[in-house]
Amino acid sequence: MSNNNFEWDEAKNLENQSKHDVSFKEAQYAFLDKSRVIAEDLSHSQDETRYFCFGLNQDKTGILTVRFTYRNDQIRIFGAGYWRKGRKTYEQANSVH
Repeated sequence: MSNNNFEWDEAKNLENQSKHDVSFKEAQYAFLDKSRVIAEDLSHSQDETRYFCFGLNQDKTGILTVRFTYRNDQIRIFGAGYWRKGRKTYEQANSVH
């Protein structure tokens, strides 16, 4: 998947892949999940408003947590991974037990 509505810093993408084994290209799929959850990141929102997107990955086998902001009418991704807290938030919002 590649969409002109997304952007990221390639160095940050490579760092994220090394740290969390998730590319930002893969992270875009969370936004396609009709049951995705968007939440404001209140602990890191100082210079610009930042958000989390919790949604299914491409093959629908896991819940991705994607950290992003809106910049120049683009979704700018700056972090992504599989985190328990994100999965829990997604499951609670979608009443998954």
